[in-house]
Amino acid sequence: MEKTLNRIHPVSDPEATYFLQVSWEKDLGTGFGIILSDCQCAWTGTVSEADISREAADIEMDREKYVEELRKALIAGEESAGKYNFVIS
Repeated sequence: MEKTLNRIHPVSDPEATYFLQVSWEKDLGTGFGIILSDCQCAWTGTVSEADISREAADIEMDREKYVEELRKALIAGEESAGKYNFVIS
């Protein structure tokens, strides 16, 4: 299993710091687990392969392109810094 951990500052609260951990088996396209923490609370979830396919279809994006965008937004870290915004609600 592979994991990444990134520090994020959501645009909804730029002074706040959150930590985003993403874990996956083969690649993000087969599904992944996610943990978001503000160091006081933590929220967890899973995204299935079917969820990914459904979301890509909903926004009319090629599935492989969608998975690549997920990779950039969730695990690329410094490579994608400033290119993706997070809103915590």
